[in-house]
Amino acid sequence: MAKVFIEENGLYCIDCSQAKWATDQVHHEYHSAGVHLSDVDFLIEDLDSLLMVEYKNANIKGAAKPDAYDPNQEKNYTKLVKKFYDSLHYLNLLHKVRPVQYICVIEYPTSDLVTRRRLRNRLKKDLPFQLQENIGKGRKLIEAVDVVSIEEWNRNQIYGKYPISLVKNESKY
Repeated sequence: MAKVFIEENGLYCIDCSQAKWATDQVHHEYHSAGVHLSDVDFLIEDLDSLLMVEYKNANIKGAAKPDAYDPNQEKNYTKLVKKFYDSLHYLNLLHKVRPVQYICVIEYPTSDLVTRRRLRNRLKKDLPFQLQENIGKGRKLIEAVDVVSIEEWNRNQIYGKYPISLVKNESKY
């Protein structure tokens, strides 16, 4: 099984060769089954946790209306939340029960540290942190949420084990 996954635009890849298990096939599996669920782009299992990774990059060459993408717009934000909840089904069906971290790797023209932190804090309110406190009895659906740039991802002690980089042989760009 390949452990280097190329994102949908074909410009960047994530190297999951250090992972215990990883996939970029959630969308394919949902589509093949005929279910209308949303999905994260990558799932990565390491020794301590499961990383749900949603990747959005409006800073790429040739992006359609890059200035139009803002993850805080209600439509885009709702999709980010839905992708987390819907991807839990995939993990559950595979009996993956490690602590889950949801990480959004987001690049867009007006993104900066402050806007990413604001988005992270907003996501904390809509993901099941309080729900699992109220009724979880110790069982957790999510351990952490983070919103980072590619650079922040690569510098992170945990995420950086799975570096995101430009796809090699980029001669056409």
